[in-house]
Amino acid sequence: MNRLTALLDTRVGGSRPVLVDGGMGTLLQDNGLDDGGAGELWNVERPEAVRASHEAYARAGARILTTNTFGGSRPRLRMHGLDDRVHELNRAAAAIARSVADDYDALVAGDLGPTGELLEPLGTMSPEEAQEIFEEQLRGLRDGGIDLVLIETMSDLAEVEAAIAAARVVTPDLPVMATLSFDTNLRSMMGVRPGQAVTALVAAGVDAVGANCGRGPEEMEAIAAELVEARPEHLLLVAQSNAGLPQVVGDHFEYDKSPADLAEHARTLRELGIDLIGACCGSTPEHIAAMSAAVSRAR
Repeated sequence: MNRLTALLDTRVGGSRPVLVDGGMGTLLQDNGLDDGGAGELWNVERPEAVRASHEAYARAGARILTTNTFGGSRPRLRMHGLDDRVHELNRAAAAIARSVADDYDALVAGDLGPTGELLEPLGTMSPEEAQEIFEEQLRGLRDGGIDLVLIETMSDLAEVEAAIAAARVVTPDLPVMATLSFDTNLRSMMGVRPGQAVTALVAAGVDAVGANCGRGPEEMEAIAAELVEARPEHLLLVAQSNAGLPQVVGDHFEYDKSPADLAEHARTLRELGIDLIGACCGSTPEHIAAMSAAVSRAR
């Protein structure tokens, strides 16, 4: 049995699929985060807003809560002049999510997003440098109390592998989930197909592989089918679609898939055999609640 399966069975129960939460940035922007601002800074400056977001997802049925650290690596924080606060902001994020998860029998996933740098040979960052960046971020997440590591929205398998290597060093006993964004003709930006990701990341020792973000539920269902086809025994699969695509409505963007749309999507993913179902950009607790109700009825 893989580590994540054992953790889920012990802490959440054996029913599948398990609901993961939805978009954090969407909720923070609704609460006043400036476009382009550092949401990670809210972990210390407005922790009550971050906690309320986690709590809304937990009430909606999410059993895995994702830390507010998508941009919590040193290169991403440097863009906001916050690169000397990596440990502080990541530790605070994990502690906030931990405080909610403990009230709802949920798990905390420590979120590692892309560094924003290209690895060699396309860029200048070496795999060793990438690993050091992820190790630094993970030390803060570990100290805040995460249950598992989530490496998400990746396009380059080399960057995922650097994050996995960092997890082996900093959090060797925790399960690892890894998701790529296959938003370019069912390939990642670096040309990786879903089946290739499964093969490579199983070899790297992850507990769950999947997809997040992308262009919406219909495309995610095609990606999910490819993941299922390539899945070896015991591997868990993950799917977290955007709530469709953003559309201009007045002076702001709104995503075009309703909670009912994502509920139907969740039923389809369940029928395909996806083990962990959530949502991504543009989604809200209302979307997750509808998805939770849909898969619960299907059980």
